[in-house]
Amino acid sequence: MNKSQLIKQRERRNRRRHRIRKKVSGTPERPRMVVYRGLYNIEVQLVDDFAGHSLVGLSTRSKDLSEVKFDSRVDQGREVGKVLAAKAREKGIDKVVFDRGGFLYHGIIKAVADGAREGGLQF
Repeated sequence: MNKSQLIKQRERRNRRRHRIRKKVSGTPERPRMVVYRGLYNIEVQLVDDFAGHSLVGLSTRSKDLSEVKFDSRVDQGREVGKVLAAKAREKGIDKVVFDRGGFLYHGIIKAVADGAREGGLQF
């Protein structure tokens, strides 16, 4: 990909992200689960938009997952979702609103959502 294609791709994702954020908002009872898929890492946060702060955050670089080796990025995403769900349940959070951050809902993003569901979170 050349530079102009990368810029267009980033602009399309930003348009999707803003379109989603107009509709999705997190509350203290039902926070917004934000997923970011980087080139090497996956980051997930539960955000209370009314208070404007993060309730729970997790990344593949965090202590819980940094030493674990995964077969694929999809397995990595599923495990991130499970661990985040466990942390959220410890804080008394059972229901969330899923914010895919402008990324398409397949592959790693879908695996994170499925892992969170397996961990006990309701969307």
